[in-house]
Amino acid sequence: MATLRELKGRIGSVSSTEKITGAMKMISSAKMRKAEQALRRLVPFREIIRGIIANLLTGDAEFSSPLTEVREMRRVALLVFGSDDGLCGAYNTNISKYACARVDELRAANGEGLQVEVYAVGSKMLKALAARFKEHTALTLSTAEGVDSKTEGDAVKELLESLLRRFSQGEIDGVELLFMHYHSAGRQRPATVQMLPVDPAALAAESGDAAARAGRPYLYEPDAAAIFASLLPMHLLAVLQDAFAQNRASEQAARVMAMQAASDNARKLLEQLQLEYNKLRQQGITTELLDIVGGQARD
Repeated sequence: MATLRELKGRIGSVSSTEKITGAMKMISSAKMRKAEQALRRLVPFREIIRGIIANLLTGDAEFSSPLTEVREMRRVALLVFGSDDGLCGAYNTNISKYACARVDELRAANGEGLQVEVYAVGSKMLKALAARFKEHTALTLSTAEGVDSKTEGDAVKELLESLLRRFSQGEIDGVELLFMHYHSAGRQRPATVQMLPVDPAALAAESGDAAARAGRPYLYEPDAAAIFASLLPMHLLAVLQDAFAQNRASEQAARVMAMQAASDNARKLLEQLQLEYNKLRQQGITTELLDIVGGQARD
């Protein structure tokens, strides 16, 4: 049985843990709100690009671009977004499990000979994927050079240019993004976005609402096809930026939930230890009183 001193030490330790997890939850909440704001700031750029593309696609002109070329899938690149930091619960585990299932789907659809390049965004994600993909053949796992879960700005643009160059040169036949889509602080769901080749039909469906909102005729100079070819890289940049922003917001939301769970568990344990301490203390007091009463009776 634990002594009063031991219990008091445990209570102090658990109390400190509760305070630390509570502080970490507050920090993660602030970071999550910042990530939410970043997501909202991306919306105007995406909407403008989609509006222009919507008007192009609803016109009579025919459009073509090397980025829309569909060819036999022999090598596919998957960018799997995760975290560089821990203490976010099963965040990386859930995404890595989803990525493993996606690789199986791609091989079922394109044959077992399909070469899959998996790029982990985040050091923790790299470890999670390495544990799951160690038995997979015809698969390479690495990190995108100069890219982590906190990457933004010019580094995202450089990553996109690298992917576009490899796709245009035929080194890869497709690119997909796998990440947690941020719906709310308590709800994130794994999502897959096909970035390359660009599917004009899917793009037209996405741009339908934007076209309805725009509702204005456009005059294109030099011509609609040239503008469409110029807009596609901008659209893909918006898609890639959105994936990074979704990942950052989802990671912080997962960390908030993990810290909340840790804080709740620490509070329950603290209550149990306090109850045990009070019982042991009361037992000691009762024993002392019995000794006193017994001594007086002998006198």
